[in-house]
Amino acid sequence: MKVALIHDYLNQYGGGERVLGTLCELFPRAPIYTLLYDEKATGGAFVGRRIFTSWLQKLPGASRFHRSLAMLMPLAVEQFDLSKYDLVISNSASFAKGVITKPRTKHISYCMTPTRFLWDDSHKFLRNFRGAENSQRNQWPNADFVSLLASPFLSYLRVWDQQASQRVDEFIAISHFIQARIKKYYKRDSGMIYPPVDTKKFFIANELGDYFLMVGRLVPYKRFDLAVRVFTQLGWPLKIIGSGPQLNYLKSIAGKNVEFLGLLSDHLLPEYYARAQALVFPQEEDFGIVAVEAMASGRPVIAFQGGGSTEIIKAGETGIFFAEQTEPSLLAALQAFRAGDFNPQQVRGRALLFDQKIFKQQFMATVEAVTRGPVAPVAANSIRVFNF
Repeated sequence: MKVALIHDYLNQYGGGERVLGTLCELFPRAPIYTLLYDEKATGGAFVGRRIFTSWLQKLPGASRFHRSLAMLMPLAVEQFDLSKYDLVISNSASFAKGVITKPRTKHISYCMTPTRFLWDDSHKFLRNFRGAENSQRNQWPNADFVSLLASPFLSYLRVWDQQASQRVDEFIAISHFIQARIKKYYKRDSGMIYPPVDTKKFFIANELGDYFLMVGRLVPYKRFDLAVRVFTQLGWPLKIIGSGPQLNYLKSIAGKNVEFLGLLSDHLLPEYYARAQALVFPQEEDFGIVAVEAMASGRPVIAFQGGGSTEIIKAGETGIFFAEQTEPSLLAALQAFRAGDFNPQQVRGRALLFDQKIFKQQFMATVEAVTRGPVAPVAANSIRVFNF
């Protein structure tokens, strides 16, 4: 069986790219098709893989300014020739699911989310884009011109996105939260498999530091700004791991107690998780891989009560919730938090439910059901790599 992996774009390294890495382990001979690829920005995680990019790769600055190319991405993704493959697996939060396949080819889409800026975040996207103080506008060449056309462009992309969703043979959602969104926007039923977390990489530390931790891409919806303002007000140590378009803005509103560590390698990250008082997680996330990574380190999570967080965290056992994405709500949660109220072993035990091993078992079972091909089942105590 010939298999191809499809990913939106490889110009960052976050949760979606970690999932892609696990799919690469399951299908070691499968090439990756992606709109854009930046080896440095992905930390060399996919060096050695066969990677095919679209013609967008040849445009100057495409990797950095990829958001301004959204109107071209449907055309680009539809031009991938996948006619020689029996199975296509798209790992998608936007355009990858829109690839065109032959009738005999099965297409499984592991859906991170229906395209966020086209659907439930579209009005917020337009408000922020047109706002004079929007910290992201400097990313967009010809921002004023693009802003004028944004509304009709979004309408066109919504039509394409909904039509593209009908090309998929089997949707798999990353959480029940996303399962409901797939049903609403794409009118499709879907399976559900939680994303993989390599829990064995993380450990429980003997001693804690005095700091709280945030990890992720510095983009508006993750609400780093909310935490930065509250911690600046409190004067408590906060370490932020990650990079993104909001970096300079966040630095401008941060006090001296907020430390920006940038991107860290995977071998350095577990130490910061293990010694943190807690992970601060103020966004409405589709799932929340970093929350599971913190829990795998025995550390509780202080999270906004919405999205995938409610499926990961058990209040009072593995973390606490705050009800609103406001400074007073987060402030009250931080002041009520006591690290000693949580048992690190119990916190880690919850994280093990989302282990990479479980993902591999469930995903291969889905592949077998969809393809009805000779895919050997994965034993509960044994994971093997499948070579097609």
